[in-house]
Amino acid sequence: MTFRKYALVLVVLAVGSTLALAAEGKPVSYKSGDETVQAVLYTPQGKGPFPALVVIHEWWGLNDWVKEQASKLADQGYVTLAVDLYRGKIATTPETAHEIMRGVPEDRAARDLHAAVTFLKAQTNVKKDRLGSIGWCMGGGYALDVALQEPTLAATVINYGHLATDKQQLGKINASILGLFGGQDLGIPAEDVKKFEADLKSLGKNAQTVIYPDAGHAFENPNNKNGYRPADAADAWHRTIDFLARTLKK
Repeated sequence: MTFRKYALVLVVLAVGSTLALAAEGKPVSYKSGDETVQAVLYTPQGKGPFPALVVIHEWWGLNDWVKEQASKLADQGYVTLAVDLYRGKIATTPETAHEIMRGVPEDRAARDLHAAVTFLKAQTNVKKDRLGSIGWCMGGGYALDVALQEPTLAATVINYGHLATDKQQLGKINASILGLFGGQDLGIPAEDVKKFEADLKSLGKNAQTVIYPDAGHAFENPNNKNGYRPADAADAWHRTIDFLARTLKK
C-alpha cells in the first residue's frame, strides 16, 4: 500500500470515528464590550475539568465545516468554543467572503476574541491554565492574534493564516506555536514561514512550522475542490492532535 493510499485510509477511519462520537454543540452568548455575541460550545464526554480551545473560522464564516472541526476537537478531550466574528453572516462565494472579512473592524475582532477567552475561563469544567487557540485561513491569523494579546494562552495552531513579523510583538507570546502551511500558497511564501519560526525560536519561544511542498492555501478543507489534499490534511490533523496533547494535557 502506498503512503498516499494509507493516508486516505486514515482519513476514512478518522471520519468514521468522528461520526461515532460527534460532540454536539450548543449555542451560547456572552458579552463583548457593549455587545452580546454568539458562539457554539462543544463539551467532551466524561468528567472535567478539560483544557479548552477558541476555534476560529475561515473567511467563509462560522459554517458547518468549522463546527465539525470544533466537534472533532471536543471528541479529543477539549472544550471548544467556535466563535462567530461575522455576527451570523456566512459567505458562499469568494467575493462575498472577501467583502465580509474586510468589513470586520480590527478592534472589534480583538475584543470578541478576548471575550471568548474570558468566557472559557469562566466555565467550571475548563482548566484555566490550559487554554489554546486554533484557526484556519483568516482564522489562522486570528489564532496567532489571540496568542499575541493573551499572555496566559498555552498553545496556538495556525493553519495557513497570516503571520506577525515584528519581533517586539512576537516577544509577547507565551503560547507554544504550531504552524501548518502550503508550499504553493502564494499569499504566505514559504520563506516568510521559515523566518517566522526562526524569529520565534531566537526569542526562546516553543515554535514549529510544517510546510507541505505541494499544497496550496486551504489544503485541509475538502470543500476546496481544487486544492484539498487529503494526505496532507490527515498529516496536519495528526500533528495538531499530538501538539495539543503535549501542550494542553500536561
